[in-house]
Amino acid sequence: MVSVPAVVIAAPASGSGKTTVATGLIGALRRAGHRVAPFKVGPDYIDPGYHGLAAGRPGRNLDPVLCGAERMAPLYRHGSAGCDIAVVEGVMGLFDGRIDENNAEPIAEGSTAQIAAMLGAPVILVVDARGHSQSLAALLHGFATYDSGIRLGGVILNRVGSERHEQVLRAACDRVGLPVLGALPRLAELAVPSRHLGLITAAEHGSAAQSAVDAMSDLVAAHVDLAAVVALATADAAGTTWDPVAELRAAASLRSGSAAASFGSGSAAASFGTGSAAASFASGPAAARSDAPAAESTSARGGSADPTPLAAAPVIAVAGGAAFTFGYAEHRELLEAAGARVVVFDPAFDELPTGTAGLVIPGGFPEEHAAALAANVPLLTSIAEQARNGLPIHAECAGLLYLARSLDGHRMAGVIDADAEFGPRLTLGYRDAVALTDSVLFPAGARVRGHEFHRTRLTTPATAPAAWAWRAPTGDTVREGATLANVHASYLHTHPAGNPGSIARFVTAAAEYARSYVAA
Repeated sequence: MVSVPAVVIAAPASGSGKTTVATGLIGALRRAGHRVAPFKVGPDYIDPGYHGLAAGRPGRNLDPVLCGAERMAPLYRHGSAGCDIAVVEGVMGLFDGRIDENNAEPIAEGSTAQIAAMLGAPVILVVDARGHSQSLAALLHGFATYDSGIRLGGVILNRVGSERHEQVLRAACDRVGLPVLGALPRLAELAVPSRHLGLITAAEHGSAAQSAVDAMSDLVAAHVDLAAVVALATADAAGTTWDPVAELRAAASLRSGSAAASFGSGSAAASFGTGSAAASFASGPAAARSDAPAAESTSARGGSADPTPLAAAPVIAVAGGAAFTFGYAEHRELLEAAGARVVVFDPAFDELPTGTAGLVIPGGFPEEHAAALAANVPLLTSIAEQARNGLPIHAECAGLLYLARSLDGHRMAGVIDADAEFGPRLTLGYRDAVALTDSVLFPAGARVRGHEFHRTRLTTPATAPAAWAWRAPTGDTVREGATLANVHASYLHTHPAGNPGSIARFVTAAAEYARSYVAA
C-alpha cells in the first residue's frame, strides 16, 4: 500500500509560528477538497486540538520517545487512513528533541527531523521574518545542509513586515535554492490566548477556537501556494498499520512469556536507587517501554477479535470538559479494543456514568476550573467512596490534582492525602521511570518512558506508596505519584500506544470490579 503523502512543518526555533501555519494549512487544504490527516510531533496535547478542528478528524501525535521509533510508521499509517495528504507539525526547532548527552547523532531523539526522516517526508521551514534580511540565506543554508537525511523542500516566511521586506527575503531564499511557498504578513489579531503551558486549549476556547482556526485557514489560503505544497508532499512510511487489537494481543503474549518475569520482580523495584542493579533501570530504548509493538496487524491475521474475553463490556468513565482536555486518540481505541465501553463525562457538572467500573482522569487545567470542580460535591463524594471500594482509577497530572484533598484551597476528592497548588516554575521533560509497586496499570518493575508537563506541585506529599522512580539529571532519585487500592495517580504522562499492556490490565481490573460491585 502506498503511503499517504505528507509535509512536515518545522522551524529554526520555537515561537516561529508553526502552529499558525500548520493549522491554517490543514484548514485551507480541507476547504480545497482534501482529506487531511493532522499530526503533531512530541507529547503536545494542545496543538492537536486546533488541528482536529481544522481537519474535522482527531489530531494525533507522533512521539518516538514515548511510543518507540518502530511504531511511528504504523501509527502514521493508522492516523492517515482514508486521507490523501497529511500535515505534520513539528516541535521546537527542527533538530531539537530529547536532551541526551550520550547521543552523538546530529538528530535528537523525538525531534521533528527524526520524524521527517522516518516518514521520508519533506520539511517546510517556517521562518519568523522579524529581524531577518539577507543573512536569512546563511541560516537556511545551515538547516538545508546540516544533515543529508533531511530534505528541506521549501520555506514559508511568517510575519513579513512589507512588500520590500518580502522581496529581500525571497532573494535570500533564491540564493540557497529554496522555493518560497508562502509569505504571511504580520497580523496581531491572529494571536490565540495562551497561559503557562501554552495556548488555551481548543475545548476551553469554545467558539473562539473555531474562529481562530478559520482565521488561520483564511491567512494560509490567501498567502500560501497550496498547489505547490500538495506537489511537494510525499512519504515512505512502509510496513504494517497500527492496530489496537493486534497490539493488545502482542502485549498479552509478552506478559505470558519469559519477559513477564522481569516486569513482576518486586525486589528489583525495591532496590531502586540502592546499588548497581538500579543503575541499569534505563539501560536502553527497548528497556524503557513496557510493551513490544505488535508484529502484524489484525487484518493480516484474518480479522479482529476481542483480546480480553469479558462477560460484558465494563464501563470506563473518562473525565472531559474544560478541565480535562489532555488525551490521545489511541487511548480510547485501545480501551474499546480491550473490551470496554467508554463514556466521557464532565466532572464540573455531571455524575459518574451509570455502571462505571473504571475511571480515567487525564491531564488538563484543573487549576483554571478548581471552583467549578469543587462545587460538584456529589461527584467528589462518589469518587472517594468508590475508590475505597476498589474502583480502578487511572489519574494523570490533572487527575492527580483532582484526587488530592485540595487544589489552591478548593476541595477536591480526597482520595490521595495530599494538597496541591499552582507553583512558581514549570516542570518539563521526558522521564525513564520504573514502577515501584503493582498497580492497575503496571506490575512492579515495569520500565516506562513518560513525560512531565505541569506548573503545579504537591505542598504536602502523599503518604501512599509512590508510583514511579527515576533519576534526575543531578543523579538524585525521584519518587513520584501514589498508588493505593486500585488507584494509580501521578504527574507522569504516558502514551497508551507505547504501553498497550497497561490498558489491558486496567480493563481487566474494571471487569473484575464490575462483577463485584456494579452487578451487585
